[in-house]
Amino acid sequence: MNHLLRFLLLGKVQVGTFEAFPNELVIAGWTGRDPAAIEHHVEELAAIGVPRPSTVPLFYRVSVPNLTQAVSIQVVGERTSGEVEPVLVAMNKGLWLTVGSDHTDRQTETFSVAISKQACAKVIADQAWNYEQIADHLDQLEIRSWIDENHQRVLYQQGSLAAIRPLADLMARYSATQGRAGGSTDALPQGSVMYCGTVGAIDGVRPASQFHMELFDPVLNRRISHQYQIDVLPIVS
Repeated sequence: MNHLLRFLLLGKVQVGTFEAFPNELVIAGWTGRDPAAIEHHVEELAAIGVPRPSTVPLFYRVSVPNLTQAVSIQVVGERTSGEVEPVLVAMNKGLWLTVGSDHTDRQTETFSVAISKQACAKVIADQAWNYEQIADHLDQLEIRSWIDENHQRVLYQQGSLAAIRPLADLMARYSATQGRAGGSTDALPQGSVMYCGTVGAIDGVRPASQFHMELFDPVLNRRISHQYQIDVLPIVS
């Protein structure tokens, strides 16, 4: 069965809708542009037991049905957390950019990052921007997330896309790993969804009951946002 996503296409106002049937989900990891920032994220995750990556960046393949635009997800156990990321969507109507959360099982991550990526739903917003309209100022775009903590909404992540490898570079690198010709902004294969990396968590990686995420364009003064609830299921042995 095809996995369906629906998006509102946004300019300064809503300009249309489109349906996407992705057949490939890729999570790009360790994508920091600054080696010091990568090392900070490595150490941040090492603090919760996650092994160092073999190389950077890495591209994890994840089952497409893990993609969801829901406002609530279920996870097993309390050691999971979200990560705000810019997300590329390559479909027959072109290349689009939105925001998503690479929600990850941190306990599983301590012995296999690849398996941990598969363990949780990957939340994606239901709004998108045309990539060509923002390609000239991608580094100025900002990603932010907030969590609900102690009955308050707390800023959890904040940074610009200048902290992440250029998205065109990530697309080309991924295509190269798959034996495809790359090197341009249309290098991502049609039908692909790629999560492009994140920025560090303020005060450390930790779970929460609610996750709020935003992609903000200060040049065109617009934003894409989404939030979801995390329902924890018990670990039964």
